Amino acid sequence: MQHKRFKLSSIIEWGSLTGTTLIVCFFLVVIILEIVFKGIGSMSWEFISSIPKEGMTKGGILTPIIGTVLITLITAAFAIPFGICCAIYLNEYAENNKLTRIIRAAIRNLSGVPSIIYGLFGLALFVQTLQLGTSLLAAGLTLGLLSLPYIITTTEEALMQIPNSTREAALAVGATKFETIKDIVIPSAVPGILTGVVLTLSRAAGETAPILFTGAAFYISDTNGYINQEFMALPYHLYMLSTQHQSIEEVRPIAYGTALVLILVVFLLNLSAFYIRYKFRKNEN
Repeated sequence: MQHKRFKLSSIIEWGSLTGTTLIVCFFLVVIILEIVFKGIGSMSWEFISSIPKEGMTKGGILTPIIGTVLITLITAAFAIPFGICCAIYLNEYAENNKLTRIIRAAIRNLSGVPSIIYGLFGLALFVQTLQLGTSLLAAGLTLGLLSLPYIITTTEEALMQIPNSTREAALAVGATKFETIKDIVIPSAVPGILTGVVLTLSRAAGETAPILFTGAAFYISDTNGYINQEFMALPYHLYMLSTQHQSIEEVRPIAYGTALVLILVVFLLNLSAFYIRYKFRKNEN
């Protein structure tokens, strides 16, 4: 009797999980197909390589693309070194005490903070307190703060996957702790670290709320992208075309084209993360 109940419970759990997954995948496919079918008509080399014109009713999305690339690079330059160093310290050097556990819990809780809170914090810290103004640099640093918890968590998880016996073997042959971490642990954890970094950057590239208050502009014709100036970005550009433009129906094809480009950018970044992991695993084998 107890075995039958256990079997029935397992069937119900498996069915619920499968059904929920299929429902989510169904709506995801519907949304993506709608964007592809309505945005593919706007896709052309001119659309990618020209700047917005005539109140963004004509032209392309070159300026938002450049802005998105630049802000992603600033985010990476700030978040990657600092996040990886924090993860190495927590996993390799910090003692497993109450303070360390509190720090880890705080980092994981920061991962769940809504992105708009990071935007308001970036406005208060970078724009006003540090007087960077609404600029590409302020927005990039804000996205860097948003990305830090994810990079620290994924890097630490990758380091935890390396067996302690590997560390002990290196120490046993005379290597120092620093040499063991630098030459043995980190190279072994590179696939997991890079995967987490790329996935985090792909999320940052699609964020709108953090850059809403810190530097994103409605329209800029200059593509120079100075870090102390306002900028255009694909997610904010899409938001403005879809909700704030004075001729929403007229620019709707451009909005769908922008959405399709943004999806392709995020998809390629995610695909590169899986390729990196596959390549490293293949080399290890």
